[in-house]
Amino acid sequence: MIGHDILLAAEKLRQGLTVGIPTETVYGLAGNALNEEAVVSIFKIKNRPFFDPLILHVKDIESVKKYVRNFPESAEQLAEKFWPGPLTLLLYKSDLVPDIVTSGSDLVAIRIPRHPLTLALLNEIDFPIAAPSANPFGYISPTKAEHVELQLGDKVSYILDGGSSDVGIESTIVNCTGEKSEIVRLGGLSIDAISQTIGYTPTLNISKNSNPLAPGQLDKHYSPHAKFILTDNIEETLLLHRHQKVALLTYGDKTYDADIYQLNLSKSESLEEAARNLFHYMRLLDNYNPELIISCKLPSFGLGLAINDRLSRASNN
Repeated sequence: MIGHDILLAAEKLRQGLTVGIPTETVYGLAGNALNEEAVVSIFKIKNRPFFDPLILHVKDIESVKKYVRNFPESAEQLAEKFWPGPLTLLLYKSDLVPDIVTSGSDLVAIRIPRHPLTLALLNEIDFPIAAPSANPFGYISPTKAEHVELQLGDKVSYILDGGSSDVGIESTIVNCTGEKSEIVRLGGLSIDAISQTIGYTPTLNISKNSNPLAPGQLDKHYSPHAKFILTDNIEETLLLHRHQKVALLTYGDKTYDADIYQLNLSKSESLEEAARNLFHYMRLLDNYNPELIISCKLPSFGLGLAINDRLSRASNN
Protein backbone atom coordinates (compact mmCIF):
# COMPACT_ATOMS: atom_id res chain seq x y z
CA MET A 1 0.00 0.00 0.00
CA ILE A 2 1.31 3.45 -0.98
CA GLY A 3 0.34 6.56 0.97
CA HIS A 4 1.38 9.61 2.97
CA ASP A 5 0.42 8.46 6.49
CA ILE A 6 3.47 9.04 8.69
CA LEU A 7 1.70 7.81 11.84
CA LEU A 8 0.76 4.53 10.14
CA ALA A 9 4.34 4.07 8.91
CA ALA A 10 5.64 4.71 12.43
CA GLU A 11 3.25 2.14 13.89
CA LYS A 12 4.32 -0.46 11.33
CA LEU A 13 7.95 0.10 12.32
CA ARG A 14 7.11 -0.25 16.02
CA GLN A 15 5.48 -3.59 15.18
CA GLY A 16 8.76 -4.82 13.70
CA LEU A 17 7.54 -4.56 10.10
CA THR A 18 9.31 -2.98 7.13
CA VAL A 19 8.30 0.26 5.45
CA GLY A 20 9.36 1.84 2.17
CA ILE A 21 10.64 5.37 2.81
CA PRO A 22 11.57 8.27 0.54
CA THR A 23 14.94 9.94 0.85
CA GLU A 24 16.65 12.58 -1.25
CA THR A 25 18.99 9.88 -2.61
CA VAL A 26 16.84 6.77 -3.33
CA TYR A 27 13.92 5.00 -1.62
CA GLY A 28 14.88 2.83 1.35
CA LEU A 29 13.51 -0.37 2.89
CA ALA A 30 13.28 0.61 6.55
CA GLY A 31 13.06 -1.42 9.73
CA ASN A 32 13.72 -0.83 13.43
CA ALA A 33 17.51 -1.01 13.62
CA LEU A 34 17.42 -2.11 17.27
CA ASN A 35 15.06 -5.01 16.53
CA GLU A 36 17.18 -7.84 15.18
CA GLU A 37 14.19 -9.70 13.73
CA ALA A 38 13.17 -6.58 11.81
CA VAL A 39 16.72 -6.24 10.45
CA VAL A 40 16.78 -9.90 9.42
CA SER A 41 13.54 -9.34 7.52
CA ILE A 42 15.21 -6.52 5.53
CA PHE A 43 17.95 -8.89 4.40
CA LYS A 44 15.41 -11.59 3.55
CA ILE A 45 13.03 -9.32 1.61
CA LYS A 46 15.90 -7.96 -0.48
CA ASN A 47 17.64 -11.32 -0.73
CA ARG A 48 20.69 -9.36 0.41
CA PRO A 49 23.74 -11.24 1.69
CA PHE A 50 24.21 -10.85 5.43
CA PHE A 51 27.84 -9.79 4.93
CA ASP A 52 26.73 -6.54 3.23
CA PRO A 53 26.17 -3.91 5.98
CA LEU A 54 23.21 -1.54 6.26
CA ILE A 55 23.01 2.22 6.86
CA LEU A 56 21.54 3.59 10.08
CA HIS A 57 19.19 6.58 9.66
CA VAL A 58 18.56 8.97 12.56
CA LYS A 59 16.82 12.32 13.08
CA ASP A 60 19.63 14.58 14.39
CA ILE A 61 23.29 14.76 15.37
CA GLU A 62 22.57 14.13 19.06
CA SER A 63 20.93 10.86 18.05
CA VAL A 64 23.95 9.96 15.94
CA LYS A 65 26.21 10.33 18.96
CA LYS A 66 24.18 7.73 20.89
CA TYR A 67 25.09 5.07 18.35
CA VAL A 68 28.80 5.79 17.84
CA ARG A 69 31.72 5.58 20.25
CA ASN A 70 33.28 8.86 19.22
CA PHE A 71 32.63 11.72 16.83
CA PRO A 72 35.94 13.06 15.53
CA GLU A 73 36.53 16.59 14.29
CA SER A 74 36.26 15.62 10.60
CA ALA A 75 32.85 14.05 11.29
CA GLU A 76 31.75 17.21 13.13
CA GLN A 77 32.80 19.38 10.18
CA LEU A 78 31.03 17.24 7.60
CA ALA A 79 27.90 16.76 9.69
CA GLU A 80 27.53 20.47 10.38
CA LYS A 81 27.91 21.29 6.68
CA PHE A 82 25.98 18.50 4.96
CA TRP A 83 23.39 16.99 7.33
CA PRO A 84 20.59 16.47 6.63
CA GLY A 85 21.75 15.39 3.19
CA PRO A 86 23.34 12.77 0.92
CA LEU A 87 26.28 12.04 3.23
CA THR A 88 26.88 8.89 5.28
CA LEU A 89 29.65 8.73 7.87
CA LEU A 90 31.46 5.52 8.81
CA LEU A 91 32.29 5.57 12.54
CA TYR A 92 33.01 3.15 15.37
CA LYS A 93 29.67 1.86 16.60
CA SER A 94 28.42 1.86 20.17
CA ASP A 95 27.11 -1.27 21.87
CA LEU A 96 23.55 -0.11 21.14
CA VAL A 97 23.92 -1.05 17.48
CA PRO A 98 23.26 -4.77 16.82
CA ASP A 99 26.07 -6.56 15.00
CA ILE A 100 23.64 -7.70 12.30
CA VAL A 101 23.23 -4.08 11.14
CA THR A 102 26.99 -3.75 10.55
CA SER A 103 27.49 -7.34 9.34
CA GLY A 104 29.77 -7.95 12.30
CA SER A 105 31.97 -4.92 11.65
CA ASP A 106 33.00 -2.58 14.46
CA LEU A 107 32.05 0.32 12.15
CA VAL A 108 28.57 1.66 11.50
CA ALA A 109 27.42 3.67 8.48
CA ILE A 110 25.08 6.41 9.71
CA ARG A 111 23.33 9.44 8.25
CA ILE A 112 20.51 12.00 8.59
CA PRO A 113 18.30 11.94 5.48
CA ARG A 114 17.01 15.21 4.03
CA HIS A 115 13.54 14.18 2.89
CA PRO A 116 10.85 15.92 5.03
CA LEU A 117 8.54 12.88 5.19
CA THR A 118 11.28 10.59 6.47
CA LEU A 119 12.55 13.21 8.93
CA ALA A 120 8.99 13.53 10.24
CA LEU A 121 8.81 9.74 10.52
CA LEU A 122 12.08 9.62 12.47
CA ASN A 123 10.67 12.22 14.87
CA GLU A 124 7.65 9.97 15.52
CA ILE A 125 9.71 6.99 16.71
CA ASP A 126 12.28 6.54 19.48
CA PHE A 127 14.69 4.27 17.59
CA PRO A 128 16.93 4.54 14.51
CA ILE A 129 16.00 2.77 11.30
CA ALA A 130 18.17 0.57 9.14
CA ALA A 131 17.37 1.26 5.50
CA PRO A 132 19.18 -0.04 2.42
CA SER A 133 17.69 0.71 -0.99
CA ALA A 134 14.19 -0.74 -1.39
CA ASN A 135 14.88 -3.13 -4.26
CA PRO A 136 15.83 -6.78 -4.77
CA PHE A 137 19.54 -7.07 -4.04
CA GLY A 138 21.76 -6.14 -6.97
CA TYR A 139 18.97 -4.61 -9.07
CA ILE A 140 18.45 -0.96 -10.00
CA SER A 141 17.76 1.29 -7.02
CA PRO A 142 14.24 2.81 -6.72
CA THR A 143 13.66 6.55 -7.00
CA LYS A 144 9.83 6.52 -6.84
CA ALA A 145 7.29 4.83 -4.54
CA GLU A 146 5.92 2.94 -7.56
CA HIS A 147 9.33 1.34 -8.12
CA VAL A 148 9.24 -0.06 -4.58
CA GLU A 149 5.71 -1.40 -5.01
CA LEU A 150 6.57 -2.98 -8.36
CA GLN A 151 9.70 -4.70 -7.07
CA LEU A 152 8.78 -5.70 -3.52
CA GLY A 153 4.96 -5.65 -3.54
CA ASP A 154 3.25 -6.98 -0.42
CA LYS A 155 6.57 -7.96 1.16
CA VAL A 156 6.58 -4.37 2.47
CA SER A 157 3.86 -3.41 4.94
CA TYR A 158 3.57 0.21 3.76
CA ILE A 159 5.29 2.62 1.36
CA LEU A 160 5.52 6.31 2.15
CA ASP A 161 5.16 8.26 -1.09
CA GLY A 162 7.48 11.26 -1.16
CA GLY A 163 7.59 11.79 -4.91
CA SER A 164 10.75 11.38 -6.98
CA SER A 165 14.11 11.39 -5.20
CA ASP A 166 15.85 14.75 -5.65
CA VAL A 167 19.42 13.44 -5.93
CA GLY A 168 18.73 10.07 -7.52
CA ILE A 169 21.87 8.17 -6.49
CA GLU A 170 22.94 6.88 -3.09
CA SER A 171 24.77 8.91 -0.46
CA THR A 172 28.52 9.41 -0.45
CA ILE A 173 30.10 7.40 2.38
CA VAL A 174 33.11 8.86 4.22
CA ASN A 175 35.17 6.82 6.67
CA CYS A 176 36.09 9.15 9.54
CA THR A 177 37.79 6.58 11.78
CA GLY A 178 41.39 7.12 10.65
CA GLU A 179 43.85 9.97 10.96
CA LYS A 180 42.65 11.13 7.54
CA SER A 181 39.12 10.65 6.19
CA GLU A 182 38.59 8.50 3.11
CA ILE A 183 35.71 8.06 0.70
CA VAL A 184 34.51 4.45 0.58
CA ARG A 185 31.50 5.01 -1.70
CA LEU A 186 31.00 7.72 -4.29
CA GLY A 187 27.54 9.25 -4.23
CA GLY A 188 25.37 12.35 -4.22
CA LEU A 189 27.92 14.57 -2.46
CA SER A 190 30.96 15.51 -4.54
CA ILE A 191 34.59 14.98 -3.58
CA ASP A 192 35.21 18.70 -4.09
CA ALA A 193 32.53 19.66 -1.57
CA ILE A 194 34.00 17.26 0.99
CA SER A 195 37.56 18.45 0.34
CA GLN A 196 36.63 22.10 0.81
CA THR A 197 35.02 21.28 4.16
CA ILE A 198 37.77 19.18 5.74
CA GLY A 199 40.69 21.07 4.17
CA TYR A 200 42.24 18.25 2.14
CA THR A 201 41.31 15.80 -0.61
CA PRO A 202 40.32 12.46 0.94
CA THR A 203 41.69 9.27 -0.56
CA LEU A 204 39.35 6.91 -2.42
CA ASN A 205 38.86 3.38 -1.14
CA ILE A 206 35.99 2.19 -3.35
CA SER A 207 37.56 -1.06 -4.51
CA LYS A 208 35.11 -3.71 -5.67
CA ASN A 209 35.25 -6.70 -3.39
CA SER A 210 33.26 -9.50 -1.82
CA ASN A 211 33.92 -8.44 1.78
CA PRO A 212 32.65 -4.85 1.82
CA LEU A 213 33.69 -2.25 4.38
CA ALA A 214 30.54 -0.26 3.58
CA PRO A 215 27.36 -0.59 1.50
CA GLY A 216 27.75 -0.27 -2.28
CA GLN A 217 31.22 -1.81 -2.59
CA LEU A 218 30.30 -5.17 -4.09
CA ASP A 219 31.56 -6.06 -7.57
CA LYS A 220 28.11 -6.41 -9.17
CA HIS A 221 25.41 -3.99 -8.13
CA TYR A 222 22.70 -1.65 -9.46
CA SER A 223 22.25 -4.02 -12.42
CA PRO A 224 19.37 -4.35 -14.90
CA HIS A 225 18.25 -7.80 -16.01
CA ALA A 226 19.61 -7.24 -19.52
CA LYS A 227 23.32 -7.50 -20.22
CA PHE A 228 24.82 -4.05 -19.68
CA ILE A 229 27.88 -2.57 -21.39
CA LEU A 230 29.62 0.68 -20.42
CA THR A 231 31.68 2.12 -23.26
CA ASP A 232 33.74 5.12 -24.35
CA ASN A 233 32.50 4.70 -27.91
CA ILE A 234 28.82 3.89 -28.51
CA GLU A 235 29.20 3.79 -32.32
CA GLU A 236 31.87 1.08 -32.24
CA THR A 237 29.97 -0.93 -29.63
CA LEU A 238 26.77 -0.70 -31.69
CA LEU A 239 28.60 -2.10 -34.71
CA LEU A 240 29.83 -5.07 -32.68
CA HIS A 241 26.27 -5.84 -31.54
CA ARG A 242 24.29 -4.75 -34.62
CA HIS A 243 22.40 -8.05 -34.82
CA GLN A 244 21.04 -7.79 -31.27
CA LYS A 245 18.06 -5.96 -29.82
CA VAL A 246 19.83 -3.01 -28.23
CA ALA A 247 18.79 -0.07 -26.03
CA LEU A 248 20.97 2.98 -25.38
CA LEU A 249 21.62 5.17 -22.36
CA THR A 250 23.15 8.41 -23.62
CA TYR A 251 24.29 11.85 -22.44
CA GLY A 252 24.70 15.17 -24.22
CA ASP A 253 23.36 16.39 -27.54
CA LYS A 254 24.35 13.40 -29.69
CA THR A 255 21.62 11.09 -31.01
CA TYR A 256 21.87 7.70 -32.69
CA ASP A 257 19.80 5.59 -35.09
CA ALA A 258 16.17 6.60 -34.58
CA ASP A 259 15.09 2.95 -34.70
CA ILE A 260 17.06 2.20 -31.52
CA TYR A 261 15.28 2.76 -28.20
CA GLN A 262 17.37 5.33 -26.36
CA LEU A 263 17.06 7.60 -23.34
CA ASN A 264 19.23 10.65 -22.71
CA LEU A 265 20.29 11.28 -19.11
CA SER A 266 20.75 14.99 -19.84
CA LYS A 267 20.80 16.65 -23.27
CA SER A 268 22.09 19.84 -21.61
CA GLU A 269 24.96 17.88 -19.98
CA SER A 270 23.80 18.58 -16.42
CA LEU A 271 25.32 15.98 -14.12
CA GLU A 272 22.68 16.76 -11.48
CA GLU A 273 19.90 16.00 -13.99
CA ALA A 274 21.75 12.86 -15.10
CA ALA A 275 21.97 11.62 -11.50
CA ARG A 276 18.24 12.21 -10.95
CA ASN A 277 17.38 10.32 -14.13
CA LEU A 278 19.93 7.48 -13.87
CA PHE A 279 18.09 4.66 -12.10
CA HIS A 280 14.67 5.55 -13.53
CA TYR A 281 16.02 5.49 -17.09
CA MET A 282 17.94 2.25 -16.49
CA ARG A 283 14.68 0.72 -15.30
CA LEU A 284 12.75 1.99 -18.36
CA LEU A 285 15.39 0.59 -20.70
CA ASP A 286 15.29 -2.75 -18.91
CA ASN A 287 11.48 -2.84 -19.22
CA TYR A 288 11.95 -2.66 -23.00
CA ASN A 289 13.40 -6.21 -22.68
CA PRO A 290 16.49 -5.66 -24.83
CA GLU A 291 19.20 -8.27 -25.23
CA LEU A 292 21.73 -5.58 -24.43
CA ILE A 293 21.85 -2.09 -22.89
CA ILE A 294 24.77 0.09 -23.98
CA SER A 295 25.69 3.17 -21.95
CA CYS A 296 28.23 5.90 -22.57
CA LYS A 297 30.58 7.04 -19.81
CA LEU A 298 29.94 10.46 -18.34
CA PRO A 299 32.55 13.14 -17.61
CA SER A 300 34.81 12.05 -14.77
CA PHE A 301 34.31 14.92 -12.35
CA GLY A 302 31.72 15.98 -9.77
CA LEU A 303 28.66 13.73 -9.76
CA GLY A 304 29.95 12.12 -12.95
CA LEU A 305 32.36 10.07 -10.84
CA ALA A 306 29.51 8.59 -8.79
CA ILE A 307 27.34 8.00 -11.88
CA ASN A 308 30.19 6.20 -13.66
CA ASP A 309 30.77 4.11 -10.53
CA ARG A 310 27.12 2.91 -10.66
CA LEU A 311 27.32 2.26 -14.41
CA SER A 312 30.57 0.34 -13.99
CA ARG A 313 29.14 -1.92 -11.29
CA ALA A 314 25.98 -2.46 -13.37
CA SER A 315 28.15 -3.56 -16.30
CA ASN A 316 30.00 -6.21 -14.30
CA ASN A 317 27.86 -9.13 -15.51
